Amino acid sequence: LHRSYLPAPPCAAPPERFFLLGDFSSSAQFFVAVGVGAFVSAGAALGGYLGAPRACAPGGRGPRVDLGVTAALAFLWLVASCAWAAALAGVKAATEPARVLAQISACRRPGVRCRPLAAPRMSGLNTSVVFGFLNLVLWTGNIWFVFKETGWGGLGARPPPAGVPEKAPAPEGGFGQPEGGFGQPAGGYGQPGGGYQPDYGQGGYGPPEGGYGQGAPTSFANQM
Repeated sequence: LHRSYLPAPPCAAPPERFFLLGDFSSSAQFFVAVGVGAFVSAGAALGGYLGAPRACAPGGRGPRVDLGVTAALAFLWLVASCAWAAALAGVKAATEPARVLAQISACRRPGVRCRPLAAPRMSGLNTSVVFGFLNLVLWTGNIWFVFKETGWGGLGARPPPAGVPEKAPAPEGGFGQPEGGFGQPAGGYGQPGGGYQPDYGQGGYGPPEGGYGQGAPTSFANQM
């Protein structure tokens, strides 16, 4: 504001020009710089997630870098919004019509009355402050979503590498017990249908058919 001057009313003799008081350019430039940086960062993050899916996969290096940039921008939005809100209050005070008219020497003469033709419009500047704090909320909330992509704290996991076979599921019937019970195949030992118990009456390990030393149809008779 200190670089801008206003002509005094025509009733003043000789003509004079007076300057406004205040320099709030640094806060405004800082606020705009943070906004441009956030715009560039969002575009770079979008290009990275779409163009380099491996580096930006959950648990990779890309989300960790994105988390640091997001946290830094959230902090900068806080500082820039507060600084610009304070600077805007100074701009409103420096451009207040009563304060501006008090600087004109002609308006301080006896019997001279000066009044403003229109009030300054600050709606655009007020909107910029509101959007600054909305960006603060947006980038602060985005920290949580980027943090989940980093895989820290067990909230995200890196996908398994290709070519690694999955672990085979446990067999049915309990640990170490195949179908039919531990050590018992289908049918069970000593049970019909696959057991190891021989059939002694069908030529197994027992006496042959008809008994030991007794062949059919031999018979014994008592002899004296």
